Amino acid sequence: MKPFISTTTYGIINYIVAALLLSSRLPETFNLTYYGGAALFIPILMGAFLSYIAIFSDNKVGFIKVFPMQMSLVLGMFAGFLLLVSPWLYDFAGKNSNNDGVFWPHVIFGAVLLFCALFTKKSPFTTRPHQQLSEGGLDSIDSIEGRLTH
Repeated sequence: MKPFISTTTYGIINYIVAALLLSSRLPETFNLTYYGGAALFIPILMGAFLSYIAIFSDNKVGFIKVFPMQMSLVLGMFAGFLLLVSPWLYDFAGKNSNNDGVFWPHVIFGAVLLFCALFTKKSPFTTRPHQQLSEGGLDSIDSIEGRLTH
């Protein structure tokens, strides 16, 4: 399947998911403050991580364009995977009746991040690498001829 999400849309989705994950400490958002532990702090950490990725990403909505888009997508995919598996990795996936449903925000946002990182244009996972042209250097005939004539 070809990538169909633009890099600008991915950046906006990154900001929205980061804001929702950072607000998970508020009882009005997902009611995770009652549970605490990894159920509360993993979304906060991933929200901060995603906001850094969004701010430093090299797209139209990035403020400080340092990270190349491919790096942003790989880091976003890593954050999505960690969010998706965190309920089972940290064992709060609803084994007792008190934790029923607490894992759904993790699973939903993790799946959204994975999906968006896979199907964004310039994604290293779905875009074939282009053939690179050899550049001039010590191996180039032009550089050898240039040194011989001077």
